[in-house]
Amino acid sequence: MLEDELNVNIRHREGVAIIDLIGDVTTFAEEKINNAYRQVTTQGARYILLNFRQNDYINSAGIAILIGIVTEVNQHGQKLAISGLSPHFQKIFRMVGLAQYAEIYQTEAEALSAFKRLSAIE
Repeated sequence: MLEDELNVNIRHREGVAIIDLIGDVTTFAEEKINNAYRQVTTQGARYILLNFRQNDYINSAGIAILIGIVTEVNQHGQKLAISGLSPHFQKIFRMVGLAQYAEIYQTEAEALSAFKRLSAIE
């Protein structure tokens, strides 16, 4: 079933809403990703981490979904980070410009540490 290619899990750690994207980020993932983003925004999340550690595949439709999230984050004055991308997808995210709007970290721990430093400054 194509609709079940992605599971989305929401967690909260150290004041950061973490959205785990488990599986494939394709056009079929749009509703799940957008719903997760809306849920954490409704809950007042200021810092959001998209965790791709258990991600298998991202296609152009998936990239478009993520660009939409980046746009929403900017409109809501939130901060977005991305962790767990493979080197291949890190390169693609930089090529399409996503890295200009969301910091990319190797691990969740690195992203949480950066958010902690950022919240201390703000």
